[in-house]
Amino acid sequence: MAVRKLNPTTPGQRHKIIGAFDTITASAPEKSLVYGGRGTGGRNNTGKMTMRYIGGGHKQKYRVIDFKRNKDGVPAVVKTIEYDPNRSARIALLFYADGEKRYILAPNGLQVGQTVLSGAEIAPEVGNALPMTEIPLGTLIHNIELRPGQGAALVRSAGAFAQLTSREDKYAIIKLPSGELRKVLAACKATVGVVGNSDHALEKSGKAGRSRWLGRRPHNRGVTMNPVDHPMGGGEGRQSGGHPRSRKGLLAKGYKTRAPKKQSNKLIIERRKK
Repeated sequence: MAVRKLNPTTPGQRHKIIGAFDTITASAPEKSLVYGGRGTGGRNNTGKMTMRYIGGGHKQKYRVIDFKRNKDGVPAVVKTIEYDPNRSARIALLFYADGEKRYILAPNGLQVGQTVLSGAEIAPEVGNALPMTEIPLGTLIHNIELRPGQGAALVRSAGAFAQLTSREDKYAIIKLPSGELRKVLAACKATVGVVGNSDHALEKSGKAGRSRWLGRRPHNRGVTMNPVDHPMGGGEGRQSGGHPRSRKGLLAKGYKTRAPKKQSNKLIIERRKK
């Protein structure tokens, strides 16, 4: 995967760096795995704005992704690698031997025509999903479940990976992209490999309009507001605004907001790096 830097023929092109579509092999999604997406515009069922800075954007279709990988023992051939507007990673269309079709996240190195499997007692190769009891220590993994059969919840964005470091009793210990060291039940499934499109972090939009295409409206900082609108607002000239905090007054930038009695605290061995 690579990125394209465009010639500065216009102000918007000057700083624009976008992903190259060289690995993408299909321009239209599989119809049976797609349904129309519908944006909220940040409004609730009564039309009241509950989330700011959301609205507009290009029309998108939602691709149904198989995060459970529960079709065990049935080989699947990678038919296409496709773009998905709903996520930073690319997706791969699988044709299973029994005729079913499913989308999965495309890891780095997955090629069209390759065969992938899921289930226990299979080879820990790129694209294969298997319980962490079967994965060799030190392997780079993604698409990790938190409860067996629930479906992948961790490590799903472009270029992300975790590492299986060790196993203790019924738990596997994994190092997450944030640096956090955490216990996860070893019966949970994970997919071998690194999530594809790793150059996504290098992309630059180049202009404000590109954010509007993604459905993001202009975002105002708290310090530019009046005191009635934000705790950091007000002041003559460009005042600092005091300690960084949210609109509701919750402290930010260093203040720990995680619940002290959260159930999963006992599974975290080492907190993420600051």
